[in-house]
Amino acid sequence: MKAISNQLPFLSEKFEVGPRKIVVKTLLDIEFPKGHIGVKSFDVEVVDEDGKSVPLYETYLHHWFAVKYIENITMSHYIKQSHDLHNGIEFERNDGMCQGFLLPHYWGLGGESRGTSSNLPNPFAVELGNPTKLKDGFEEKWLFSIMVIDTRGTHDRKEYTIPRNHDSDSPHIKKANISTTKGGYLVYGTAHMHTGVVNTTLYGQDGRVLCTSNPKYGTRKEPGNENGYLVGMSVCYPKPGSIKIKEDEILTLESIYENKFRTGAMGHFYIYLADQISNKDLNI
Repeated sequence: MKAISNQLPFLSEKFEVGPRKIVVKTLLDIEFPKGHIGVKSFDVEVVDEDGKSVPLYETYLHHWFAVKYIENITMSHYIKQSHDLHNGIEFERNDGMCQGFLLPHYWGLGGESRGTSSNLPNPFAVELGNPTKLKDGFEEKWLFSIMVIDTRGTHDRKEYTIPRNHDSDSPHIKKANISTTKGGYLVYGTAHMHTGVVNTTLYGQDGRVLCTSNPKYGTRKEPGNENGYLVGMSVCYPKPGSIKIKEDEILTLESIYENKFRTGAMGHFYIYLADQISNKDLNI
């Protein structure tokens, strides 16, 4: 694999926003590092035409996703003309929990992107471009999907459905049980949530806490610290080898939101598992 120690910045195509406008774009075959590589982090920033960071109270970054796919290169011209994602394109999965097209491996966050670390601890990385794993006649490519909302001139800058219980100040709690398909050692965990979140926790089948991701809310005006906005989620970096998830283990994800009316509350939880941990990783 190639050893790449520096950051590689790329720019998407430009898009225009205006007061009270929403922009949703999906860009195929984006510029992406080539070859057999290991990616340790993937971060996104919304900037203006001068390259300056745009604050959330002007253009709210609802979400962004970078998704790998493989394309039948003999059909690439047809696909570009038709924009049909079902002809010649396949979304490759890793060994994650959500099967089928639903949530293949991707990088993606939202308004909290600037304050949430995506960096994997050494020596771990996401392997990409392995030629021995690529089907004949196919090429590995990436798409980028983004949704931004220009909130200037709006009356209510929050979107998100929590029926408020006026008789209680208790937080709004939701839980979901998810079955793993492959086990491993937890090396990274964090959540993508929306404003109003208290925290979100991933539990093992025996009730043990695997990771709790806590929010950071802005207190000022500058980009990355916008007052009242969710600007970051904490990341779990367990001691290597300390947390093992078993194959077919039933995990429980618990999200806690404030007891206030919102529409469309949601959340994702990201974890990375290592197949094995060496003595060097354990500092033995």
